[in-house]
Amino acid sequence: MVFESLADKLQNAFKNLKGKGKLTEKDVKAAMREVKLALLEADVNFKVVKDFIKKVTDRAVGEDVLQSLTPGQQVIKIVNEELTALMGTTQSKLSYSPKPPTVIMMAGLQGAGKTTTCGKLGQMLKKNGKRPLLVACDVYRPAAIKQLQVVGEKLDIPVFAMGDQVSPVNIAKAGIAHAEKFNHDIVIVDTAGRLHIDEKLMQELIDVKEAISPNEILLVLDAMTGQDAVNVAEHFNGQLEVSGVVLTKLDGDTRGGAALSVRAVTGKPIKYACVGEKLTDIEEFHPDRMASRILGMGDMLSLIEKAEQNFNEEKAKKLEQKIKNQSFDFEDFLDQLEQIQNMGPIGDLLGMMPGMNSKQLQGINIDDKQLDRTKAIIQSMTPKERQEPSVINGSRKRRIAAGSGVEVSEVNRLLKQFEQTKKMMKQFGQMGKKMKRGGGAGMKLPFFQ
Repeated sequence: MVFESLADKLQNAFKNLKGKGKLTEKDVKAAMREVKLALLEADVNFKVVKDFIKKVTDRAVGEDVLQSLTPGQQVIKIVNEELTALMGTTQSKLSYSPKPPTVIMMAGLQGAGKTTTCGKLGQMLKKNGKRPLLVACDVYRPAAIKQLQVVGEKLDIPVFAMGDQVSPVNIAKAGIAHAEKFNHDIVIVDTAGRLHIDEKLMQELIDVKEAISPNEILLVLDAMTGQDAVNVAEHFNGQLEVSGVVLTKLDGDTRGGAALSVRAVTGKPIKYACVGEKLTDIEEFHPDRMASRILGMGDMLSLIEKAEQNFNEEKAKKLEQKIKNQSFDFEDFLDQLEQIQNMGPIGDLLGMMPGMNSKQLQGINIDDKQLDRTKAIIQSMTPKERQEPSVINGSRKRRIAAGSGVEVSEVNRLLKQFEQTKKMMKQFGQMGKKMKRGGGAGMKLPFFQ
């Protein structure tokens, strides 16, 4: 879960406030001490923490808060608002050129995931109707050009390359000319990184910037490096004047130091976050939603967006009809599992639900591998067995178990769960029909509207 340890500590800091009918200034300051410690342990920049605590305390000890009916909730509301402001208040969008192509220059150190992020950003923009071109300007790192070409091939996005013997400046200029010729409206330039910041790296990036005048310079930072990422951001911004930040590996960052510090230190917004290893695992960064998740308030908007991205209207209509006809089978079950998997890890999805925190999730057995085992069992069935599970006898169960690498007991358990699901759907169907006949007091079930 994103920022798991920070979220736990902050939620614990407010536990005592929630239970009190009336707050004193002493109560607020005691809670703020815990918040301060939580933020420092999360590797948030010290000056950022100091300013944050002062702002929250000044607002929280005001008479309108201390005298309110729910002072604890008022303090949490203030913290939520200040956390949102710390990360940028509103979502920051890309700046597009009035005359295509829009040129996006990607910069960052080696190991931050810059080349993969070029592909991720390209596929996101492609989904939004753009025609991106990736330009390979990293001529130093072994196989960097090949890596970008492999990523481009997987995403069906063209890659412009001129080998590793041509200067990055000439490659970038030629890439933009190629984009103009072939009507690409987005150019994403993958520049070289280094293991550390040096003058040669910076001069080369400055030369590329001056040659192509990019509309955006996005700095790719590894969120898991915490305060180090913020220091890197300061250096790059001082030389290049970056327009925004992309945080990678945010799914592995339980602390949150980079996300909570980078905008306050550099003044530059976080525009995107990479939340997994798949080439689809990139999201627009919404400060308000992230603040809500950190404080255990959930992030329903992001959850809905994930569902919509993986929603297939045609399949949904077929499923609706099958449930009505009570002909739901294992083919449909498999299809639903795959749609859920495409939305991301189950733990992350549950973490977006309001009121869910890591302690509550510990009591729930979240095993993404179980979905893979379930899929393997279904995929080991013959088409007839998937459509008519009633034909699956003892010998068939043994064959399915052997084919999917599980015990027969797991096959039995899945068959039982499937039958229970069908019964539940049948009951919903009957309730829906009754409510339709009786008017239903204005209530409707999803499949009977």
